[in-house]
Order: sequence, then structure tokens, then C-alpha cells
Amino acid sequence: MKTPVLTRRQFLKTTGALVVSFNLMPSAQKAFAQFAKLPSGDIDPTSLDSWLVITPDGYVTFYTSKVEIGTGVITALAQFVAEELDVPFDKIKMDAGDTNKTIEQGGTTASRTILRGGPQVRQAAAAARLELLKLASTQLGAPLDKLTVNDGVVSVIGDATKRVTYGQLIGGKKFNAKLSVKGTGWDMVVAPEVKPKNPKDYKIVGKSIPRVEIPRKVTGEHDYMHDVRIPGMLHGRVVRPPMINTEPVTIDQDSIKGIPGVVMIVREGKFVGVVAKSEWSALKAAHALEVTWAKPTSKVPGTPDELFTFLKNTKPVRSAKAVDKGNTATALAQSKKVYQASYRWPFQMHGMIGPSCAIAEVKGKTATIWSGCQGPFRTRGRIAEILGFKEQDVRIIYHEASGSYGRLSADDRAEDAALLSRAVGAPVRVQWSRQDEHGWEPKGPAQLDEVKAAVEADGKLTVWDFTDYSQPWTVSGSTPLLASLQVGLRPNNPGGNNGTQASGDFYTVPNHLITIHQIDWHFPEPIPLRTSNLRAPGDVARCFASECFIDEIAADLKIDPVEFRLKNLTGNKRGIEALQAAADKAGWQKRPSPAPASNGNVAKGRGVALTNLSNTYVAVVAEVEVNKTTGQVAVKKMACSHDCGLIVNPDGLKNQVEGNVIQGMSRAMYEEVLFDSTSAVTSLDWSSYPIMRFPDMPELELVLIDRREMDPLGAGEAATSPPAAAIANAIFDAVGARLREGPFTPKRVLAAMQKKA
Repeated sequence: MKTPVLTRRQFLKTTGALVVSFNLMPSAQKAFAQFAKLPSGDIDPTSLDSWLVITPDGYVTFYTSKVEIGTGVITALAQFVAEELDVPFDKIKMDAGDTNKTIEQGGTTASRTILRGGPQVRQAAAAARLELLKLASTQLGAPLDKLTVNDGVVSVIGDATKRVTYGQLIGGKKFNAKLSVKGTGWDMVVAPEVKPKNPKDYKIVGKSIPRVEIPRKVTGEHDYMHDVRIPGMLHGRVVRPPMINTEPVTIDQDSIKGIPGVVMIVREGKFVGVVAKSEWSALKAAHALEVTWAKPTSKVPGTPDELFTFLKNTKPVRSAKAVDKGNTATALAQSKKVYQASYRWPFQMHGMIGPSCAIAEVKGKTATIWSGCQGPFRTRGRIAEILGFKEQDVRIIYHEASGSYGRLSADDRAEDAALLSRAVGAPVRVQWSRQDEHGWEPKGPAQLDEVKAAVEADGKLTVWDFTDYSQPWTVSGSTPLLASLQVGLRPNNPGGNNGTQASGDFYTVPNHLITIHQIDWHFPEPIPLRTSNLRAPGDVARCFASECFIDEIAADLKIDPVEFRLKNLTGNKRGIEALQAAADKAGWQKRPSPAPASNGNVAKGRGVALTNLSNTYVAVVAEVEVNKTTGQVAVKKMACSHDCGLIVNPDGLKNQVEGNVIQGMSRAMYEEVLFDSTSAVTSLDWSSYPIMRFPDMPELELVLIDRREMDPLGAGEAATSPPAAAIANAIFDAVGARLREGPFTPKRVLAAMQKKA
């Protein structure tokens, strides 16, 4: 009997989702941190002892506020520690995300963990190695330049009998060494005077070290946030209004009298919740509690046409020019032919598979929060503000949640739990329902993009005028979250920025203007839906618009799409190499689009897109099949090249890029938040907000470009942006119809084909 052989892709197509969990690092002798404190009570980043501890058995515990959100960053950061200290990787333990143990290094967001956090970790570890060598120099009686380190053992070059381990040098003791530190958070620069290793000498960085959290995820031993339990814990649920800032007029407490285990109904301002002894009782009480809400006073756009008109015409706006070179207005007026088009992108959600969850224990003037937040210190600040506490009297303890993509950089349910815990005087666990999560999570903003361009006869762009209309994030690091708004806190800034990149900024154009308009907002907010950063904020829409527009021009000029891009990347070595690598991997054949018409019912096409996000270059080639009768699109193959500078962990990067491409495809093909004129979201389940399933997975091929001469850059977002544009361009190549609005549903594909006809 033959044993069947399945590829990974075939296996995934036959399975459902697997939920798993993990423990961060291997066990060792217990490390006792000896943190130095600032007058504020926070840990002093200038003390080397605040960053790491070495135990007598030679294990190293490194403390970081960066957290593992399923992307492998903790493994990559541990590689830096092991590399700079010359310690075996399995002797590194990362203690992550506890505000009482770590220095604020900025949230695990915006592809900045390796880009910004990597150098911080590397420099602290390099400084520790230098201090250890100084200790060894004294003990072994040899100058620093005569010492070498291997697996945590310092020896004298030429005399291996003179040796001492790190554990013997400092195990369990303090370094008592100071570091020079400039800046804070993401911008913190640690010990710049200490020279780290030359990347040419790396032995651990650059290797595919297995991710440390995966084994316990596979065996189910790891505690996700949803698994955490605290002694004496109660359960809470929040009763949401039909619209933000709606006032509860009456609360009928008798409506839940028959439900056993209810402890308290909590009302604070516009915030209403219930606390019970069990999750089931809390859930039933929240559903049964009869609350009369005041009628919403504002009306927002309820249809797509109303929405995009609203985005373009609402005033006042905050405007920024991301690129401003030459004179686009004059150049357009003097051009013989001007190209122009508009593109629309919907609200989309983070779509975490597991809804939000947190536990809070408020005692007197202190609070402890267990949370899956991406920014523990940011969450600490939000909780301190809503409770009126000093920040240092709030402790955040991180546990990985089920998903993120920017959703957990602002931690709503931690605020819910804190308010309920304070009211009831006991620890309270709050888990949102699926309807809560889909309905109330802050969405990625909708966008309208308008582009104009002119080109010379040889295919060189002379003008590029790109305008992005959107709204800012109503939820960001320094703006109140949902519960905060309900208890009366108000924003002290105009919200976060939805980005400016992926708008054709990397092309070489003499007259080049990129303008970003975002509605200026205030509360009660006049714009539909809560908004925040969604993976590659704003870039999916802008890349869709810019790269489809590039394709439209190439098609009109009857130039091959790859060749046209290469013509307009003059001097951009990395952009050219990324584009060529993806084309080569896909076996790209030079010809203009669209492809010659096919006789059958299924048309095949290919499309390409290129982007740059925070200096990371990504190119994607998509191959599709389009059913000309139904409009159904099947993405058959994706080839992706990825250049994020120095690669720390090739296998970890591969997993990250694959996840980006898959999510980018899902957002392109399926995802759109629907809502009515009262801002009530109607996409409240996986049927009304579908995401990509395993059977729809295309064949996926990657080219990872390793640039050892560069610092590592971000890889958490960039590859999310090009799939939509590449797929739309492939659909045009197949059937000659342009899609200027996402997602690419059969209905929209058929409409585009009918418009073309």
C-alpha cells in the first residue's frame, strides 16, 4: 500500500483552522532582575542591569517591551542577543511585555520591531559583552584584544586553559554599568558608542532558527490571553449603544432578575455593563438587559456613493504633501495627453479570529491588567487616564491574543475590564462577542484616490499627481478609546495619520506631487465608524490605485507592464531588482496587456505590482482565472520578491511574507465593512464579512533578497500592499476590464466587463 504524499498547500486545503499557543523561551535557573529605577518609578534604560540578567549556569534573560503577536519577532530579537553575546541561542530567555520589568521601546507595530527594536536589543547585548570582557580581562590577566568568546566562555587567544564562563564572571550579580541612551520608545538609541559585530561575522543572525513559541502552540500548552484565569475572578460584558456617544435614558434592572449569578449592573456616564459569576451569566445578562438609548442625532453616509462623496467634499481637512517636485499643474496643462482615473477602497476590519479579551484587577489606587495588547505602555497610559491613576501604579502583563494586525495597539477591552473591576471591587474578565468585535473594533479607513499623469512618447512619465482622500484614526496612541469616550474623556489631538506611502512615490518623475487629505475631526465625531491603523495603514488602497494606474498607462501605450515600470525606476537599484526578481520567479513573458482574447469561458491573465513601505521593497506577480459568465475570479499563483535589508531569520521572514500576501489577497477579494446611516455596522459575522479560506489558497513562491550590507528593515506590513493591485491588473489582462473599486467580487467583475463591452 502506498503512503499518500501531500504538499503543504494540499494539506491546508483539506483542513480547517488550528488554534495553538506557546511559552516564550526555554526554562533555566530563575533570574532575579535588579532593575534601577527612575524618580518616576519606571525602569532606568541607562542601567545595563535593566536590560538583561545572567544566571550562574550561563543563561541570559533579556527584558523587552516588544511582544510576540504571532510573527516570530521574539525569536528574531533573541537571535540578536545570542549573536552579540556569543551565547548559544537555547540559553537565551526573553521576558516580554510586562511594564513592571521592561523599558518602553515603543509598541510592536508599524514594522518597527526589528527596524527600531532590533538595534536597541543588539546594542544593549553588545554593551553587556564588552563589560563581560572587561571582567574577564581582569580575572585572566590578559588585554581585551587577546580575548575571544565561544558559547559564553571567554578564553585567552593561544592559551585555551585560561578560560572563564559568563556565569562565573557575573552569574546572579549586577553589572553596575551605565549606558548612554538618547530618545525614548521607538526612537530610543542605546549605547551608540559600543561597536557591535560586523554582519560578515554573524553566526546566529541570518539563520533559520526555529521559532521558540511554536512547539507549545502545537501541543496546546501555551496560555493565550483567553486562557488566563485569576483567583476570585468575575466575568463582565458591556452593553453597547447603537452609536458612539449615545446616552442611556433608562436601564430596567428587573429585566435580568431571573438570571442567576448576576453580581452588578455598572453604569458610569454612557458606559453600561454587567458583572456576573460566570461567563454564561454575564453573556445572558448583557443580552437581556433592557436599555433605552437616546435617539442618534447625527446621520452619516449610508451608501458607497455617499461615503466617497463625503470623503472628498467634507471640510475642514488636514493636508500634507508627501512628495512635491517640479510643477505638476503647469506640466499637465502643457501635456498633449493626460491620463486620469479614480479608485475607491472600502472600510475593512482587522478580523481577529478570536474576539478581544482582557482581565483587570483594580485595588485602591493600583491596577493590574492582563492583556494581549501590542503596546503595553500605551495601554498602561490609557488605563491610568480612565481610572485617574498615576501611570506607574498600573501594571500591564502581556499574554498573546489570537490576532492583531494593528487591532490590539489600542486595547478597548482592557478599559472595559478596568471600569467593571473598579465598580465591583474584584478581578473582572471581559471577552467581547463576535458581534462586539466585528461591530465595534476600529476599522481601517475607507479611501478615495485620484490620479493624473502624463508621459513622453518613449514611455517616461513626465507628471504624476496623486491625491488621497481619507479620514484620520479616531483611535490612536493618545486618543481615548471607546469606554473612555463613554465616561467623558476627550481627545487632545486630531487623531492618527493613515499614512502617505505606496502612492507612486518611488518612481522617477520630474513633476511629482502626492497630496494626502484627511478629514479633520472632533467629537461627537461626524465621520462614519471608529478607525485605526490596519496592517499597512492606507497603503493597500494607495498601492491599488497607483499600480493599477501605472498599468492603465502601459496598456494604452502598448508597453509590457514590467518594462514600463523599469523605464520609470531610473537609479532605483533595489526597486529594479525587486521587480525583476518577482518577474523572473513568475516566468514573466514580455508582452503588453490585455492578453489575446480567449474563446473559452475561462480567461487567464497575469498582473504585476511594486511597492515600497518604510524602505522595504516588494513586488508581486499574480496569475488569475476569470469565469466570464459568473465573474468569479480564482487566484492561481502569486510570486513575491521581498527586500527588507539584512534578513535576521529567513524562515521566520518567509512565514511573515506569506502571511502578508495571503491577507492582502483576502482584503482584495472578499473584505468590505457594510454599515447603515446611523454608523451601525451590519457586517457582524463571517458570512457578512468573509475572509479567505484554505481552499482558495494560491500557489505561492517567494524570493527573499538578503542585503547583508544593510540594517534590517520592517517586514510586518509591506507585502500586504501589492496583491490587490497585482490581482486587479491580472483581471484586466484576462478580460480587458478595469476594476477601480475593491473588493473584487463577482458582481463588480461582471459590472466592469459589461462597462467595457
